[in-house]
Amino acid sequence: MIRERRLRGDRALAALRALGGLDVNYRRPRTVGPGPAPGTGWFVDSLVRSLPAEAPGAPAPGGTWETACRLVRDYRFAEPRILRALFRADDPLPGRDMLLEGRFCGLRFDMGVRVTSVTDETLGAGRTARRVWGWGYQTLQGHLEQGELRYEVVKYLHTGEVSFVIAGYSRRAPIRNPVVRLGFALFGRRTQRRFYRLSAGRLHRLVREELSGAPSPAVEHHPSDDRVVIAPGPP
Repeated sequence: MIRERRLRGDRALAALRALGGLDVNYRRPRTVGPGPAPGTGWFVDSLVRSLPAEAPGAPAPGGTWETACRLVRDYRFAEPRILRALFRADDPLPGRDMLLEGRFCGLRFDMGVRVTSVTDETLGAGRTARRVWGWGYQTLQGHLEQGELRYEVVKYLHTGEVSFVIAGYSRRAPIRNPVVRLGFALFGRRTQRRFYRLSAGRLHRLVREELSGAPSPAVEHHPSDDRVVIAPGPP
């Protein structure tokens, strides 16, 4: 299974290191509200998945919100049949470069992204107060898409409800290879939405398992550099 070992090779490690010399591959679109203006060719996405609730008030130590934040921070929630990532775990989250391996129609594609936003705050007051933590990345040169994707874990302090939110905007980047261009046009959007749905479901499952006493998912280090992790790691 050579394709399953790609991220463990030295070529992938070199590709990760090369991301530092790349720029974001688009200009931020003109926006109306939370996303690009209508009719500008961008897809705007938003998915909200409920997680196990906590007691009202501040997040409980080791509870749903804290557990979900850790899994999201470490990219453990991602659906590995569609995307896996290579990154330096000791890099600060803001500015972190990540090499994503996209799995599409039996092929593998390396796509670079950079974490460009981190949210860590309490918003609203009274019945609308919510504790929010999350991060977002933008696509780099060479990525099959252009856009930004954000992941947030939200606790509503008045009710104790906890949610996982995926939100962003994207469009297809120019693709030279005609076969890849056609395949991405036919199946890329469907795969993208499937990734959101399956990743949100995976996070829900992992949080429930940890709250029930299961160990946290294992961390997989790159064999040539133990500062670099492959996420999600082995099941």
